[in-house]
Amino acid sequence: MHANPTPPAASPDDFRAHLPNQLTSGERKWLYPRATTGRYTRWRMVVAGVLLALLIAGPFVWVDGHPLFLFNILERRFILFGVPFWPQDFYLVAIGLITSVVFIAVFTVIYGRVFCGWACPQTIFMEGVFRTVERWIEGDHKARQQRDTGPWTTDKLIRKTAKHLVFFLMAFGISNVFLAYVIGRDAWQQLISDPPDQHALGLLAMLVFTGVFYAVFAHLREIVCTTICPYGRLQSVLLDRHSLVVAYDFVRGEPRGKRRRTAPAPAPQTGDCVDCALCVQVCPTGIDIRNGTQLECINCTACMDACDQVMTTIGRPRGLIRLDSQQGIETGQGFRITARLGAYTALLLVLLGVMTYGLLSRPDLDVTILRAPGQLYQRTPAGQIQNLYTADIINKTYHTLPLTLRVDRPGATLRLVQPLTQVLPGTLTKALFFITLPDTTIRQPTTPLTIDVLSDGRLVDQFNTTFTGPATGVH
Repeated sequence: MHANPTPPAASPDDFRAHLPNQLTSGERKWLYPRATTGRYTRWRMVVAGVLLALLIAGPFVWVDGHPLFLFNILERRFILFGVPFWPQDFYLVAIGLITSVVFIAVFTVIYGRVFCGWACPQTIFMEGVFRTVERWIEGDHKARQQRDTGPWTTDKLIRKTAKHLVFFLMAFGISNVFLAYVIGRDAWQQLISDPPDQHALGLLAMLVFTGVFYAVFAHLREIVCTTICPYGRLQSVLLDRHSLVVAYDFVRGEPRGKRRRTAPAPAPQTGDCVDCALCVQVCPTGIDIRNGTQLECINCTACMDACDQVMTTIGRPRGLIRLDSQQGIETGQGFRITARLGAYTALLLVLLGVMTYGLLSRPDLDVTILRAPGQLYQRTPAGQIQNLYTADIINKTYHTLPLTLRVDRPGATLRLVQPLTQVLPGTLTKALFFITLPDTTIRQPTTPLTIDVLSDGRLVDQFNTTFTGPATGVH
């Protein structure tokens, strides 16, 4: 039960003194967002449905026998859009992370925190799934608030128990999807089908994830967006007067005043805002958008739909609350590309180019060749000198690839300790081989060599290494 004492009367600037979900006494104010309808809500639900389907299907959709996505940190196996990434590809991951940060910066500079309200998994699950189920079981915002503040009855006990049981089951389902992203579909299927005692650690991880997701969606809720998530803090740094945000047109709306539908056009001293407070009632983070841009606003556009319905009812133009910039509200000017936005965009294009080049130029075989550590040169019975080398070969594809090692030096021969003609898909293969040179061709203690790596007759890579010997050749 979430009973809220009646807060004292607030001053106009009181919203700056505490969080929107906090009473002036310091206690948490439980929020009961009102359901919205309208064009933005419909589009947001469509986007949420598509993203939710993609998120759930991600670990279970396979390409060429491999998952579309895999983030196996324990085994250091990562697959993005069906493309496997190995620890040797970490530089691409680093470039990708930098590109993502710049993209977030550019996106926020232009559109504010719209990602949070339209694409963030927290919002998609909270508003599109858990809040919807809560309304089905407990009713609309008024019914939920009255039930929470009222005494315990049989109806209240049944509804509360049913809601939290469904919440826990949904959290359990989400934890299974999350775990499938980490360990893969096949390992997940074994986890849920084998006897529990064979996967105690995996089941414990699943229960921990379930508890975390249940706590987030049943109790923390908007606290994740307003306090825990670092992106909301970054917003205050990235936004400027030219950023598009969900904004209240105070030029048109102030001063506020009540108005009936049959009333004539507002007098000069009265704005379009009728002070109905619907924009506050529908806000999932509890803010009053009429106070201006605030850190807690996730640009979900719920207040825009609520206000548009009121404006239509009283015969005034829609858009009193709309996507606009502070500069646009004050001056009526349209969106402009600023110098900062141009610089961010240029940097983003450069990083995307580097990332694309890195992905396209990444070889199918990643080969590392080193002279065996701690090994001196050896003299063969035939009077030749040989050195021992090691090779680590990673096949980054889903196909078996042929492999040939060749030393590019006259008189040199290469002999593998164990035969190696092909590399299996997605595996790391280790090899040992000797390179032999006639002692008469060794003219210095270290002789430079070039080793060619070929696959199906095509040169994949070249390695420059050294060959040690007694330097007995003729100068």
